[in-house]
Amino acid sequence: MRGWSRREVAWALYDWANSAFATAVMAGFFPVFFKLYWNAGEEAATSTFRLGVANAAARLVVALAAPLLGALADRGGGRKGWLGLFTALGVAATALLAGLGEGAWLAAAWLYGLAVVGFAAGNVFYDALLVAVTEPARYHRVSALGYGLGYLGGGLLFALAVALAQWPGALGLEREGAVRLAFLLTALWWGLFSLPLFLRVPEPAGEGAAAGWGRLLGESLAELRGVLRRLWRSPALRPAAWFLAAYWCYIDAVGTVIRMAVDYGLALGLEQGHLVGALLLTQFVSFPAALAFGRLGERFGARKAILMGLAVYLGAVLWGTRIETAAGFYVLAAVVGLVQGGVQSLSRSLYAALIPAAEAGAFFGLYNMLGKFAAVLGPALMGLAALWSGSVRWSILAVAALFLIGAALLLRVPEPRAAGSR
Repeated sequence: MRGWSRREVAWALYDWANSAFATAVMAGFFPVFFKLYWNAGEEAATSTFRLGVANAAARLVVALAAPLLGALADRGGGRKGWLGLFTALGVAATALLAGLGEGAWLAAAWLYGLAVVGFAAGNVFYDALLVAVTEPARYHRVSALGYGLGYLGGGLLFALAVALAQWPGALGLEREGAVRLAFLLTALWWGLFSLPLFLRVPEPAGEGAAAGWGRLLGESLAELRGVLRRLWRSPALRPAAWFLAAYWCYIDAVGTVIRMAVDYGLALGLEQGHLVGALLLTQFVSFPAALAFGRLGERFGARKAILMGLAVYLGAVLWGTRIETAAGFYVLAAVVGLVQGGVQSLSRSLYAALIPAAEAGAFFGLYNMLGKFAAVLGPALMGLAALWSGSVRWSILAVAALFLIGAALLLRVPEPRAAGSR
């Protein structure tokens, strides 16, 4: 790829690799297959409860552990090692899902939970490696490449999985067999395209674990406490603290749009096929859009580009109250795709520019902790707004408040003079 170093491309390919799990498994087939196959014969409320517990437990584990894991990687110099461990966990658990028979809901819930832990915890160390693969002036561009490839790779694998499920007879399979094969293909995709990172990305220096894991754990806890104290007290890190507050609000709104879009479309009476098509459209629009946002961040500054994206999101939410047809939903999906990857990628690179590179693991642990709690406030506000207004249409206006608060807090973050300079 012209304009990119091999190291940068190798790092970005991990987004291509693990986004297949996020799209094809988490957002696509697992919720449906879990309800209809592994919970066959159960009440819908029961299967929904079981899926909710599996999701919540996995995300809570990662959210609570992420800051400490990041600090451990800083001290032990093992970001790639930890990433390899969690990648192996996620790949293995996803592959094992393909072997479960009908009614095996408990095993499916456990394996799915382990796969989510592998996916989410691995991202702590993947994000922290950004500072090791490129120079500060290229943070925005390289982060955007990762998100862009993630949307493209996840979309391609998901399209392949949808084709398998729609026409299983082409391979001589039943529909259930085709979905199982999709889980296996996702695991292979994730594992195979992760290899370039482990082969070409260098391991940032650390103190190592030669002094013993007990001492290393104690030092990591001390580092984490120090990071939290400095975020609160240090004027030099005040911009990072304001950014985290802003990010918590607006990324919750972004996550709510992602996770509630299908439910909102169903509530409007749209067909499931149109909703899947809109999801695929968002994936493929997000690929070039994320790359374009990387260039916008370099030219105008990441903060300004993120604010532009939040303004588009706000307009999309307001317009979403007036959608009547599937065509309108497709247009909304395309508009969201234009800014979704850009807001996410520039958030990562702007944060990298505001923190000390030597402590990227601990700082990105906090960043990912907030990301794991995304789509908590938004769905709750939507539910309360729906009850209060009696209309699902007006409920999405609650998400607009999170975008506005996030944007207001982001205005307090100064634009770094040069990405990553300190």
